Amino acid sequence: MSRFALPDDGVFVGRMWQKGLGPCVIARRGGDVVDLTSPEAPTMRDLLEMDAPASWVTRRLQDAPVLATLAELEDASPGDDDAQRVLSPADLQAIKACGVTFAASMVERVIEEQAAGDPDLAEGIRARIGRAIGDNLRGIVPGSDQAAEVKAVLLREGLWSQYLEVGIGPDAEVFTKAQPMSSVGWGADIGIHPISRWNNPEPEIVLAVDSKGRIKGGTLGNDVNLRDVEGRSALLLGKAKDNNASAALGPFIRLFDDSFGLDDLRAARLTLTVEGADGYRLEGASSMAEISRDPADLVAQLMGAHHQYPDGAMLYLGTLFAPVQDRDAPGQGFTHHTGDIVTISEPSLGALVNRVALCTDCPPWRFGTAALMRNLAGRGLLGGAQA
Repeated sequence: MSRFALPDDGVFVGRMWQKGLGPCVIARRGGDVVDLTSPEAPTMRDLLEMDAPASWVTRRLQDAPVLATLAELEDASPGDDDAQRVLSPADLQAIKACGVTFAASMVERVIEEQAAGDPDLAEGIRARIGRAIGDNLRGIVPGSDQAAEVKAVLLREGLWSQYLEVGIGPDAEVFTKAQPMSSVGWGADIGIHPISRWNNPEPEIVLAVDSKGRIKGGTLGNDVNLRDVEGRSALLLGKAKDNNASAALGPFIRLFDDSFGLDDLRAARLTLTVEGADGYRLEGASSMAEISRDPADLVAQLMGAHHQYPDGAMLYLGTLFAPVQDRDAPGQGFTHHTGDIVTISEPSLGALVNRVALCTDCPPWRFGTAALMRNLAGRGLLGGAQA
């Protein structure tokens, strides 16, 4: 099977770097990737702004020139800045994320806070919170009367937390995960800040949303998480989340069409494997059926009359996955080692594969928005782009 693990059906679009040319908007056609880059769609942002992007892509697939085979892209090695390779499918979109959207991971955020980022304290705190809460948070509708009653109980027990506030309160946590053009794609190294000693992958569904708030498709994401940094203080969220190569997306965006839509993403089940160079293996899963907030509600909290995103957004929806299995020492839970291979997969979206490295060792981010605009202008591609 292809390492992208794409299903046979579906309209898949993405981006790749073509040697000697630059970034191209691409689509899957059988075992090939074809070039859709044009004045109509010089960027992924412009493609997603179309009213019916899947139909537009389908009409152009047959005549679009082949840039590479899928196998060639899977084997591509980014040896230099001009190497042919898969890119993140996002370009000009804001990279946003929602946190604390699943009950299990919500409790783990509380543990991080109570432990002040110290993994040695986590096991005891997890047991104490489990005795007080158990599974009582599952099934609670955020902002409901039931949620308010649970909040009152937890306050009396001295267990209330800012993470529970966004987990079951009326307002979702929505934060900036990364800057436009900074996310990395399939096969790239993903970055862990060197100050972190307690961290983990976060397998997530990511929505592709246009400037009008319309959800146009979905992809997979790894919202790399530094548990010790965020656990020390929620005010360190930016340092914990936005680092070089810390946001992975891909392998491609599956566009909504008559055979695939938001309900399919609501029912998605993600699987995760972490394979270490030391022989360590971790497996986990995250089911969207257990999310506390509907994806459409999260988009509405992201954008609307209160906030516009003229280039659209890629929105991470949060994760159920919060690994507690010990790796290095009893009671310390899981943390990454450099060289770990992280695979996030979902049958309708494929597989996102990345290798863990220190963010200081990942390729530096040099090709930003200004570089993209200069590149596209030099190729004569900006005249017909959608405003």
